[in-house]
Amino acid sequence: MPDEDGHPSAEEMSLLTVLGALADPLRYSVVSALVREPEGTARTCASFNLPVSKSTITHHFRILREAGLVRQVDRGNSRAATLRREDLEQRFPGLLELIRANL
Repeated sequence: MPDEDGHPSAEEMSLLTVLGALADPLRYSVVSALVREPEGTARTCASFNLPVSKSTITHHFRILREAGLVRQVDRGNSRAATLRREDLEQRFPGLLELIRANL
């Protein structure tokens, strides 16, 4: 069962859900940007400069969060996202390396 903020545990992550989340080019760009950042880097949703409305950005980050790709935390009037590297590597070994290789 996902936590109160909608983050699934590593065991709850589904490959089909993760791949579905990554199928969208904007969401893939967010994850690939986080893959390039040092581990533990937290970025606000706005920092990705996605060419869509604020509500659409919220939607994309909800999909990433519910798939288990990112963890979001509230930062005042915004949310910051970090890549769930450990959980992803544990559940889907090599996935992040594939993303890194296809930048």
